[in-house]
Amino acid sequence: MTQERDSGLPTGGTLELDAGGGATISIDPATATVVIRTGRLARILSLDEAILLSFRRFHGPWRTVVARTLTHMGDAKSWTFAGVALLATGTQHGRHLGFRLGAATLLATALSQALKRSLTRARPDVSIAGFEALAQNPDRFSFPSGHTAAAFSVAVAFAGEPLGLGPLALLLAVGIALSRVYLGAHYPFDVGAGALLGVVAGLASRLLVS
Repeated sequence: MTQERDSGLPTGGTLELDAGGGATISIDPATATVVIRTGRLARILSLDEAILLSFRRFHGPWRTVVARTLTHMGDAKSWTFAGVALLATGTQHGRHLGFRLGAATLLATALSQALKRSLTRARPDVSIAGFEALAQNPDRFSFPSGHTAAAFSVAVAFAGEPLGLGPLALLLAVGIALSRVYLGAHYPFDVGAGALLGVVAGLASRLLVS
């Protein structure tokens, strides 16, 4: 969903809906983009945008390197490698953690991708004029954050495990979430929703792999 002011010009092939409360929603079939033009939701999205832009004050070379590293640690390849490495230990506990990590991240990814393709909120670099993200986006849609969902699902899945794996996974999840906003890949609300999805997926993985 992108925020846009109504210019009063014809919308072409778009479909406009009255969402109530003074809000109108415009759907562009060509780009699969949903545009909130006025109303309370638009004000909430404006706040979301303002928080995102405020992160620019923290930009710096070394912070960007750290943020990109954290984001890389939260992508699908990294979770797959971690899961395979745990399974390869050959121990009962390693296999248990590997299966639980796999279940958590698969569920988190499925939930986040389903919502992304249903709500179709555009990325910040598309919806904010002149905005440039500091990382390449894996897809067009922003809400919710898949990286954050997967990371928090693992944190919940590993909660209570020995060697401090739970707190370490939670610390990593928070770092990944912040990196997504810092790099301009997601709005803060995207990350918050991703964290909630991750908690749900993590709890489900604990039931599936007990």
